Amino acid sequence: MPLWKVYHPVGAFTAEDKKGLAERITSVYASVPIPKFYAVIIFEEVPAGSCFVGGEAHDKFVRFRIDQIARTIPGPILREWWMRTLDEVIAPWVKGRGYDWEISIDETPFDLWSLQGEPPPPFESVGEKRWVKENKASPYSLAERLPVNLLLAPGLADR
Repeated sequence: MPLWKVYHPVGAFTAEDKKGLAERITSVYASVPIPKFYAVIIFEEVPAGSCFVGGEAHDKFVRFRIDQIARTIPGPILREWWMRTLDEVIAPWVKGRGYDWEISIDETPFDLWSLQGEPPPPFESVGEKRWVKENKASPYSLAERLPVNLLLAPGLADR
């Protein structure tokens, strides 16, 4: 799951803005693809005089704190690409409105996560593909933990 916590000034975003940003964030993760329901976005208003940057009050600041669990990003090139991608995603809601912003990502271990009591199925597994299609968590079998395109090593398939 990506869990996005968006800390923003009171009134920075309308209900329509929040819906639009949440849909845009979700679409980026769905393109991976991961189930859309993995994306959780929480907006938290910060009252005037309650945000300080460098010891100074800053009432035009938006902070995006992201916990990514479903996938981790390997290597510096892909990490830079992902950060730039996310900056492009949020730009219409912050840059275009004169806000300063910051993004940080924490990557939580996959095995310390569950949804409705179910550990998520492995990446590219039959179970994960079903979760993407159904857009909800549900129990899955051992067979559904296998990769969608399972290839056995040469010589093993003919025994």
